[in-house]
Amino acid sequence: MSARTARLLGPQRRNLWFWVFVGPFAVGLGLFTYVPLLWSVYLSFFNAHNTVNPTEFVGLGNYTAMLGDDAFLGSLGTFLLFTAFIVPATFALSLSLALMVNRLRFAQAFFRSVFFLPTACSYVVASLIWKLSLFNGVRFGLANTVLGWFGTDQTAWLSTTSPPWYWLVIVTVRLWLQAGFYMILFLAGLQRISPQLYEAAAMDGARPGWQVFRHITFPQLRATSVAVLLLLVINAFQAFDEFYNLLSDARGYPPYARPPLVYLYYTALGRDQNLGLGSAGAVILALIIAVATVVQARWFGLGRKED
Repeated sequence: MSARTARLLGPQRRNLWFWVFVGPFAVGLGLFTYVPLLWSVYLSFFNAHNTVNPTEFVGLGNYTAMLGDDAFLGSLGTFLLFTAFIVPATFALSLSLALMVNRLRFAQAFFRSVFFLPTACSYVVASLIWKLSLFNGVRFGLANTVLGWFGTDQTAWLSTTSPPWYWLVIVTVRLWLQAGFYMILFLAGLQRISPQLYEAAAMDGARPGWQVFRHITFPQLRATSVAVLLLLVINAFQAFDEFYNLLSDARGYPPYARPPLVYLYYTALGRDQNLGLGSAGAVILALIIAVATVVQARWFGLGRKED
């Protein structure tokens, strides 16, 4: 074996084994993730009706059309409303669960697993359970059954727009699915807090409960809280499964509560199959997510050295 080959393979052929294990995943990531992303950016500059090999270059025409489309701007408004509901609700619930589980002196692993278990459930399956069993608009839905015990009329949860009861269904299913995951993140942050801080606070006369949480626990969870908020906002941008499976039926998707991904799905894969317009909308959405993430990180000082 030549010296050059030996350098390429590394000591004990470590470089060779690295590429043997990592290579297939890297190839798959490139073919099925990065190539489609780059091709989508390419399509956004062309008039691509019913084709992925367009020839008519339109420049920024697709971007101008999307930014002037009231339906697309309305989908962004739907995202903002969804974010206003789901981000604080998930943050508060997951933090509360983490605080309760962290205080347990027995069966902590059991309750941690129970609360985390919904994370493994498919969004599609959970949405169908919410739609067909819990919030069914007829008499055998669980929510209407409970309301019937108190003499309340049945409610068509997913088709009632005034008041918009469908938000209750959408938010609760997302809350059930993701609260356990963020609870684990908060638990990891809580277990990193030094017990000496609580001992010092007790010696200084701090009352256990809200006072200790406000001045010790929550400040020590700053980095975890920022990371959770960033992930929650990004995931809210990517909402699709629960909206599509809850609100769509044989007649199609209703004109209300269309988040950006649902709107882009019908734009690119609907009747017109305008892949150029849909790709432009996807690029705009990706840029919005990137800008929002950077602004949040700068605002909360993510990565900044603490004094």
